[in-house]
Amino acid sequence: MAITQAVCNSFKQELLQGLHDLDGNTLKLALYTSSATLDASTTAYSTTNESSGTGYTAGGETVTSVAVSLSGNVAFVDFADVSFTSATISDAAGALLYNSSVSNKAIAVIDFGSTKSVTGGTLTITLPSANASNALIRVS
Repeated sequence: MAITQAVCNSFKQELLQGLHDLDGNTLKLALYTSSATLDASTTAYSTTNESSGTGYTAGGETVTSVAVSLSGNVAFVDFADVSFTSATISDAAGALLYNSSVSNKAIAVIDFGSTKSVTGGTLTITLPSANASNALIRVS
């Protein structure tokens, strides 16, 4: 089992087919344990090996402040960081960004690099800087 950070291959194809409206659809971020297998071949949200705990609901949290921007020749997407408040979560090793408005289709996998936990506090997932070089989703 492994979590490998990637923009999902199915998302790349679906984007060109016009299935995703990133700043109009509802996007969610779900947390996963180190037992999950998530990578570029992931096609949809699944509850298999999803994290659990107080303050965490299956399916994760809605991603807010989604904005599509252009800088030079690179289009990119900005997202607000995602927080799980009043939470006790001990097994978050990665996350899946997915489009809950379009059959829970996968967008991107985030590998935390190690298992993260919080006890009775806030677990914040800090998303990459929104610019042409670092944004989670970039098209150049």
